Amino acid sequence: MIIEILRRTPPWVFALFVLLLYLGYAQSRKRTVTTARLAILPVLMPTLSLSGVLSVFGADPVALSCWLAGLIAAAVLVRAIGVPKGVAYSPDSRTFSVPGSWWPLALIMAIFFARYAVTVALAMNPSLARLAAFAAAVGATYGLPSGYFVARALNIRGAAA
Repeated sequence: MIIEILRRTPPWVFALFVLLLYLGYAQSRKRTVTTARLAILPVLMPTLSLSGVLSVFGADPVALSCWLAGLIAAAVLVRAIGVPKGVAYSPDSRTFSVPGSWWPLALIMAIFFARYAVTVALAMNPSLARLAAFAAAVGATYGLPSGYFVARALNIRGAAA
């Protein structure tokens, strides 16, 4: 069954996987980033996860509210914890020195594999899309990692203050 699922997966999904894998891996290394580059993940990941909710459930209020609740809950927690630690801002170059972390890769892969699993589950059982509990679970699952990326970028940006 797994081989059949992989055969039916469009080639662009594998290309997206490799791109996201690279993007996440790059986060594991200490790097210097501009404010513009800092915005990539907190825009890309919530967009990817929200598009997943919308593509399955449309404007379903349960799915959207759980996505937003997950995003807000994770963002509040990450803001309070202050992730990442050890960020330095250089006013001369207007860049941030950001320590590496494996968390972004793990969360990028969580969003990717959650979307993949939901797509496969719905292909096998389309009636799942009509279940409020499924919509709530998927919405929250997609929203939580997105909140991490938004709050992390805000925390990094805060080093400039």
